[in-house]
Amino acid sequence: MAAVERPVVKPRPIYLNLLAIRQPLPAIVSILHRISGALLFAVGIPLLLWFVQTSLASGAGYATAFGPLSSSLGKLVLLAIAWAYIHHVLAGLRHLALDLHIGTDLAPTRTASALVMVVALLLTLIVAVRLW
Repeated sequence: MAAVERPVVKPRPIYLNLLAIRQPLPAIVSILHRISGALLFAVGIPLLLWFVQTSLASGAGYATAFGPLSSSLGKLVLLAIAWAYIHHVLAGLRHLALDLHIGTDLAPTRTASALVMVVALLLTLIVAVRLW
């Protein structure tokens, strides 16, 4: 029996640089949704629990809890957590709409992604103005 000849195919790339690939806006919103969820889980929840426990312990604990929020670094951390929360909620609503088969075509998906990014940044800017 003769061996079956296989067609010659191009070799697969050895190294794929994921940072060099231009991602579409819906993919960026989805990736940021995961990053904001991880930020809320890893930083936001422990910080919130510490803040509530410390501030409810006593009057001095209340002053201790609000002390770091008066510094610029504390405000930046609070602003990052605010962005993560706002973006995560808005992107989650977008994902929920997609799960309900609302706006699954290409144009509405891109529009919704851009809307999530713009509204999240505007609301974060409002929070930043209120903080400073």
